[in-house]
Amino acid sequence: FQHFGLFPHRKVIDNIAYGLEVQKIDKSTRLARATEVLKTVGLDGWADHYPQQLSGGMQQRVGLARALAVDPQILLFDEPFSALDPLIRKEMQDELIRLQKTMQRTIVFITHDFAEALRLGDRIAIMKDGSFDQIGTPEEIVSSPATPYVREFVNDVPRAKVLSVKSVTIAGQSTDNGRTVAASAKIETIIPMLLERDEPITVLDADNQAIGVVNRASVANILQAEQK
Repeated sequence: FQHFGLFPHRKVIDNIAYGLEVQKIDKSTRLARATEVLKTVGLDGWADHYPQQLSGGMQQRVGLARALAVDPQILLFDEPFSALDPLIRKEMQDELIRLQKTMQRTIVFITHDFAEALRLGDRIAIMKDGSFDQIGTPEEIVSSPATPYVREFVNDVPRAKVLSVKSVTIAGQSTDNGRTVAASAKIETIIPMLLERDEPITVLDADNQAIGVVNRASVANILQAEQK
């Protein structure tokens, strides 16, 4: 996926069906499957165009559709969006997040952009000199970097965008002022609420049960640590 790798002499639909053709799937079946995944990646109506008639982002979608057509359980992406301009890159990241939620496939995504890794990854592995320095969730890596090398990665990361409300929750306390927030929400989502009123907010777990509160002080502590 580092390069689009599309066949310029084949139409979009035939590019997508190529993997099925290699597998000796009959033409009607592979074209039906190609049409299905073409819709999935948002390119319905482009089946009879050629790759050179598409934008870079659209070509990347075709490449993604070609991979999805063979129904893989694991997808390997090697810096797939590095050649795209920032706006198209964000659109493709959004598309990948949407497809992952819909299709539930394991994706191994290689990138040199740590912000991209934080945005896309459920788990992140940071490599140095051919070995893993740390493996963990984005929140684990940002809040507890295991090595100086990893710490360099997370130094400039805005913690409020990565860390969850749970990480700043004061357990055992409660309030009945009617203000609540999910423990899984990012800290940035509650900053406007805390700025509006200096009152604690009840934190709810996945079962909608109160597990504690968050207040200005607990959020300020984590944000001040970011500046050190």
